[in-house]
Amino acid sequence: MEQNAPTRMKPLAAILFGSRWLQLPLYLGLIVAQAVYVYLFWVELAHLVMETPHLTEEKIMLVVLGLIDVVMISNLLIMVIVGGYETFVSRLGLKGHPDEPDWLSHVNANVLKVKLATAIIGISSIHLLKTFINAPNLDEKTMLWQVTIHMAFVLSAIGIAVIDKLMGHAVIDEKH
Repeated sequence: MEQNAPTRMKPLAAILFGSRWLQLPLYLGLIVAQAVYVYLFWVELAHLVMETPHLTEEKIMLVVLGLIDVVMISNLLIMVIVGGYETFVSRLGLKGHPDEPDWLSHVNANVLKVKLATAIIGISSIHLLKTFINAPNLDEKTMLWQVTIHMAFVLSAIGIAVIDKLMGHAVIDEKH
């Protein structure tokens, strides 16, 4: 018998393990969502280029921050699509590929959560910067809520990172 041959699973185990493929349409849907963001980016970029002579420096900065925001959300989508698929559905078989992302080789559910939390903080920071630039046009209550929500993201990310670190030490302690 060949040593690398997969072991035959019991029917229930095969169904449960095979159910991970139900996530495939979700990842394909996120690819479509990313295509929408690519379209949005080009529309906003065209608007910036065409309207530049008529825009104030503040308006240009807000449009550029909007473009950065779209790129960061797109990066978040890539992390979820590639990392999630690799972690929960199937290996992509990218070992040795020159374009394999460095982070993919050590991705797991906990690493993915920390990376996603960090990306969300980055996106929230861009929104907060846009708010501060546009502060004269906003009421204090709106700005206070945005800062509060941003801080909730920061605290959540810290909590996730601490839990991940504690769980990492617990796994190491179990091995010894």
